[in-house]
Amino acid sequence: MNYFIDPFGCVKNQVDAETMMAFLNKEGWVSTDAGQADIIIVNSCGFIESAKRESINAVMAWRAAYPHKKIVLAGCLSQRYAAELEASLAEANVIFGDKDISNIGGAAAAALNGERYDPSAIARAAAGVDGIESALTERPLLSLPGSAYVKISEGCDNRCAFCSIPLIRGGLRSRTITAIVGECTALLKRGVKELCLIGQDIGSFGMDRGAQELPDLLAALSALQGDFWVRLLYIHPNRFPLRILVLMRNDKRFLPYFDLPFQHAATAVLKRMNRRQSAEDYLALLDRIRAALPDAVIRSTFLLGFPGETEEDMEELFDFQEKSSLDWLGCFTYSREENTPAYSMKNRVPKKTALARKQQVEEKQAAITKQRMERFIGRVLDVLVEEKIQGENLYLGRLFCHAPEVDGSAVISSDSVLEPGSFIRGKAFARAGFDLEIAPLR
Repeated sequence: MNYFIDPFGCVKNQVDAETMMAFLNKEGWVSTDAGQADIIIVNSCGFIESAKRESINAVMAWRAAYPHKKIVLAGCLSQRYAAELEASLAEANVIFGDKDISNIGGAAAAALNGERYDPSAIARAAAGVDGIESALTERPLLSLPGSAYVKISEGCDNRCAFCSIPLIRGGLRSRTITAIVGECTALLKRGVKELCLIGQDIGSFGMDRGAQELPDLLAALSALQGDFWVRLLYIHPNRFPLRILVLMRNDKRFLPYFDLPFQHAATAVLKRMNRRQSAEDYLALLDRIRAALPDAVIRSTFLLGFPGETEEDMEELFDFQEKSSLDWLGCFTYSREENTPAYSMKNRVPKKTALARKQQVEEKQAAITKQRMERFIGRVLDVLVEEKIQGENLYLGRLFCHAPEVDGSAVISSDSVLEPGSFIRGKAFARAGFDLEIAPLR
């Protein structure tokens, strides 16, 4: 029995796809390409409207390409709209959510046998906790060589007015520190060089148990031996645990890279978003981080076109953008999601206006990012090699200032063979757009 997984959405969804692959492999299924597969699994995203369409279109495209194959629609979209999809999407043989991943083999078998799989079945946990943890350590990795995502928590309690994640993933549920350290240990033994800690908000890690435990987790990871990176992704600025700065200063394996989704800076917009701080609070946090870690690299996201956003609000955002000097910035336009508090808000911003504002922010940010990258020129730094450019003596990799997939790259010129997934030392000698050009040290 062969399967093919077509993954969509965020890296948290990627970990789910990898975990499903581990369970399927353990049950005797074999991963292959779509043409050879008995089952095609679309691991969907249901976060915003465009992502929903992309996942549905994928099912339709696979059905058109392979009329007689079995298709499972899995993931967030299936979790959020299970009953509706089962009733309306005949192109999918089985609808499978994201809360019973250990049962993916049962869903695949049901599709193969033409049986119904109950989409309302949630959290059966047939494999038990030990089975889930085993799958996490054994999962195939869909990342580029050398890097792995480690999901330390599920769900979110922040309740931002625009966000559908609590509707899909539920409230915050943190894994144990012991389980996470065990997974990281296993990944390091497999040769992984970069552990990217992820969650909807890793600053909230442990708060479902009564305390912020991210500093405790980092202290436990610091006890591990070896040459590796730990990258922290997605810390809600309202939940930033300042205690981690000391730990990161003392252990250079914790990269001074912070993904802080500010979303906006105008006071009125932040209040409607149910974000409890201000632009001044955010600037003060950036000052604290940069004072403790002068090499700190900051990535953020801005959400444009939120209901009620005015030109005056945009001026506040532009002022914050200039003062914050963010290294990297992702911009998105508001997606109106049913059952979120923002869904019924008045004074909606026209899509055309939101897109124009997004373009303005991006144009301003391009110059800021290029200037921020200049500070690395002339420095000797560790580089994680990821892949060779075919036909050229060039490799692509990343410095500590580059998170996987979303930032620029390190472009390495080398006549010698470099091993993807390994570290080299190199000197940044020029900037090319958002990328940094690297000469390896001999």
